[in-house]
Amino acid sequence: MFRSILTLILLLAASMAQAFNTRASAAWVYDVTTKTVLMDKNADTPLPPASMSKLMTINMLFEALRDGRVTMDTEFPVSSRAKAMGGSTMFLQESDRPTVKDLIHGMIVNSGNDACVVVAEGLAGTEEAFAQQMTQRAKALGMQHSTYKNASGWPAPGHEMSMRDLGILANRLITEFPDYYPIFAETTFNYKDRAPANANNRNPLLALGVGADGLKTGHTSEAGYGLVGSAAQGNRRVIFVITGLASEKDRAEEAERIVSWAFRQFAEKTLVRAGQRIAEAPVWLGAADTVGLVTAQDVKLLVPALVQEGTSAEVIYTGPLRAPLTAGTEVGTLVIHIPDLPDARVPLVAEADVGAGGFGKRLGAAVNALRARYLDGDAAS
Repeated sequence: MFRSILTLILLLAASMAQAFNTRASAAWVYDVTTKTVLMDKNADTPLPPASMSKLMTINMLFEALRDGRVTMDTEFPVSSRAKAMGGSTMFLQESDRPTVKDLIHGMIVNSGNDACVVVAEGLAGTEEAFAQQMTQRAKALGMQHSTYKNASGWPAPGHEMSMRDLGILANRLITEFPDYYPIFAETTFNYKDRAPANANNRNPLLALGVGADGLKTGHTSEAGYGLVGSAAQGNRRVIFVITGLASEKDRAEEAERIVSWAFRQFAEKTLVRAGQRIAEAPVWLGAADTVGLVTAQDVKLLVPALVQEGTSAEVIYTGPLRAPLTAGTEVGTLVIHIPDLPDARVPLVAEADVGAGGFGKRLGAAVNALRARYLDGDAAS
């Protein structure tokens, strides 16, 4: 394997971002546009997620809608168990038949524990069966640190999620369900005028004009105050997950600080243009001795805003490359190292076709190989 260390002119203006020390006990911040993790603090530690785990119940219901198993007008019965749920509710009664649309709003805006139980029983028969389905589905979606014991996030031993898993789930809700996602930005819902004191969305960022449009708050005495949030500014979207804050005020302040930091300390830059030659690789038995290595698309990455040294790149490929080669075939990797951010790995492809060499080329290579073998054997003797 060949490694070539490069100093790309376009990268010289990159820098280190000002460090951000969050007060949250665990946090994960992700730039959706460039698929860049901006912060990882205890992000893979399974923790009590409180009401933030309602996002998985919502995901399960969105999937049922997408699959045609239910519609927005489907009505679910309300059990005595659902009615008896404490904490945040949408004040359902056993005589009610809320629609799927009602229940989605009740879970998102009111954080309704009763709505979650109704959905669980409506989709799986029992809340226990639904929790098992949630856990299985989470693993299938790559959420390796999530285990559910109920549909609402009500405190229960073993009911846990990591901040990264919550971020993966948030990204899924945004990208996979664009028709339903705008509901997360709705600020009020009052089912049958029963819940004026619980009608307002608890997300503290929605009213601040910072581009926030979701997703879910959470609080229990064990978990502290947490938030799964997302905001869009310009062509960028950021998802962040925080937990372990001491109060609603701390949660609101920390969320706003993170949004400001994520958008102000990083900028999206085009570092390499599609087709721009990055390096050359030798070709074995080809009509040409070398081929250019290029990227198939523009390489756009987040770079910190302040100018410092420290960014580099390297080309990795296994060579020499063997002819024939077709233009566009992936033959290597460009690895870009930016301080305080994960390495970016970009495929490199052959710039042009390289046909097989003629008889003379193959004969010459064979002679050289024999000569090298002979010389090696002579040296060994």
